[in-house]
Amino acid sequence: MQIARIKLSGKDPKVLDEICNEIREIAKKFGINYRGPIPLPTKILKVVTLKTPCGDGTGHGNATYDKWEMRIHKRLIDVQADERALRQIMRINIPTDVHIEIKLLG
Repeated sequence: MQIARIKLSGKDPKVLDEICNEIREIAKKFGINYRGPIPLPTKILKVVTLKTPCGDGTGHGNATYDKWEMRIHKRLIDVQADERALRQIMRINIPTDVHIEIKLLG
């Protein structure tokens, strides 16, 4: 039997967990096997910039920096590839800031 590997990534882990719960409910409803959600390592993107345009900082030789970071959370779910269940999974309302990838594994 084929397996559909669903990979979700986004900035808000609560939204990802809600989508994972919906996928699990669909799998339970159709009586198919599933594994997950498996949390994958969070990717942290950091940007550090000088606050002042001249690069001197705020006097006394201290350079002041602005620090931003964005965390990208990931989840992985393996679902048995049942045509009716996959059709229902494709109908889930997914926000624009969540990226979803579905692969069929042999």
